[in-house]
Amino acid sequence: MFSAVHRSPDAAVNDAAVNAALGFGDLVADPAWRRPILLAEDLLLLVTAGRGRAEVDFYPFPCHPGTLLRVRAGQVLRCGPSSLGAIVVRWTPAALHGFDADPEAAPAWLELTGADGTAISTGVHQLAVDCEQHRGEPAALLRHQLAALLLRLALLSDSSRGPQAASRTETGTFRLLCRELEQGYQRSRRVEDYADRVGCSVRTLTRACLAVTGRSAKQVVDDRVALQARRLLAATDEPVARIGQRLGFAEPTNFGRFFTREVGVSPGAFRAARDVPPLVRPRPPAEASGGQLPVPGQRDDHVTAESTVLGVANGGAAPQ
Repeated sequence: MFSAVHRSPDAAVNDAAVNAALGFGDLVADPAWRRPILLAEDLLLLVTAGRGRAEVDFYPFPCHPGTLLRVRAGQVLRCGPSSLGAIVVRWTPAALHGFDADPEAAPAWLELTGADGTAISTGVHQLAVDCEQHRGEPAALLRHQLAALLLRLALLSDSSRGPQAASRTETGTFRLLCRELEQGYQRSRRVEDYADRVGCSVRTLTRACLAVTGRSAKQVVDDRVALQARRLLAATDEPVARIGQRLGFAEPTNFGRFFTREVGVSPGAFRAARDVPPLVRPRPPAEASGGQLPVPGQRDDHVTAESTVLGVANGGAAPQ
């Protein structure tokens, strides 16, 4: 099982000042991971022992030694079995202030092979060692190591991309939609509203979405709302009606109809099935096919990140 996490509240203070060692079980009350957890921090998870799978936003990824997962704050995560061992790197955006590193460029799932894979694996292991050995010192070393890891992952991702069907303009328009959608999905599901905010026509916005994702702008917007509903239904005990209200539905019946149409089951049935894997599968995220564009739903406005800047959980095989 994943074990000790060491946390630092701010990059400008000593890690030892508020050092807290806690098992991953403090985040997961049930060691069997029957229910996913809603993450408040960004993660890099390097599997070091065992075989199983991880579900990120309900999409399954195979896990074995050498598998690397990138999980974002606001996403839901579930791993299994409990015998999986891993090094888990955790951070909040403050850890990367001043660095030219884009954490969004890291792929959601990688099998670390070859020289690049060895370099990334070595970097994660070294980060775990240094977090343990330098807990009483400023966090600058750990922040630099994290930035270097993310830069290397971005370069590796760039080199593995195939031809892109979308033009640069379409890709840029889609990115703008993603940004606006993260700010507004709880208030509006109207494509016209997002087209106004992006500064283009509905037709242009839809053309960009189709080029990047194969789905219309309206489908992209509805996917984002449905994803957030799935996250909250699966990872929290918040009443269904309250979840609907938070997502902009004035009436529970309207939320129920929307959810059933998008997911295929009612909110109540989805929640009832959350403790019995597998959960209802949503459409695969764009990243699952290797794409690196930001997809709606990578972050969650209502989640307040903890004060952690950087921490490492070291479990399973010992650092090499």
